[in-house]
Amino acid sequence: MSPERCPWQILPWKRFPTNWRVAFFGRLSIASGFKPVESLESPRRIHYTCSVPARVIAVANQKGGVGKTTTAVNLSACLAAVGRRVLLFDLDPQANATSGVGLEKTEGGSAYRPLLGEGGLLEKIRPTAFERLEIIPSEVDLCGADIELARSENHLQRVAMALKPVVEAQRFDLIVIDCPPSLGILTLNAFAAADGLLVPLQCEYYALEGISMMTRILGQLRDNGVNPRLELIGVLMTMFDGRTKLSQQVVSEVREHFGDRVFETVIPRATRLAEAPSFGKPVIHYDQYNPGSAAYEVLAQELLGRLKLP
Repeated sequence: MSPERCPWQILPWKRFPTNWRVAFFGRLSIASGFKPVESLESPRRIHYTCSVPARVIAVANQKGGVGKTTTAVNLSACLAAVGRRVLLFDLDPQANATSGVGLEKTEGGSAYRPLLGEGGLLEKIRPTAFERLEIIPSEVDLCGADIELARSENHLQRVAMALKPVVEAQRFDLIVIDCPPSLGILTLNAFAAADGLLVPLQCEYYALEGISMMTRILGQLRDNGVNPRLELIGVLMTMFDGRTKLSQQVVSEVREHFGDRVFETVIPRATRLAEAPSFGKPVIHYDQYNPGSAAYEVLAQELLGRLKLP
């Protein structure tokens, strides 16, 4: 749909009120909320320094089908669109994030060998077709990492050790890790390496069952000294359908339980979000004028605000 025919046409941020919030109930609506950081349409106004260490964000949920990879790919693309240098780290053996940005799964191209101490992650970084967005691809060989790492010394610190040279190289502002849909060794390694955890949560009751386990493990990793700096950045409600009471009830219950840890942005069900991966593109590069694109653009702004990045 062209912008001229779009009933909720996305306008530049400067035309919006200074305080706003996006919620999708079948259309884009504006209300009070947080202040945007920068316009997605004017990355030339972004100024950053190279001396700030990269922030590592793990996108994880042990339940599959909650929009985890969709969030990792599209959030990374939107962060890159506002001028951030972003590394998408595909740690899921399914490699959906890799194909989601248009790269092929190639043998030996993943982090599998570096995690076992053979080579470095800097050698595995690949450019994408999208400016300021690079990726460490995945492949099916990562399936064996759970077994190999479990028998290794410092088995929970392997991702952190491998990522250290990447962080110290100061090539990136943000590193987004797409975790497997489980709480296995790879996911726990991502938690041990991350500064913050973002949990996508589908707007259905079954999705609520596992989030308490996520927060419990997060607390254990902090308390046991595995990663004392690990924090829950926020819970992201995905696949919201404003036509159903169920979606609204689930969002209400999650907000009641987690309070301001729940992102104000809600990701709607959108056909374009489901179509974009088959074209090897994030949704903002596939169809900018749709609710899914708008939601992830606003999520990028809200995340930067929560991370207190200029």
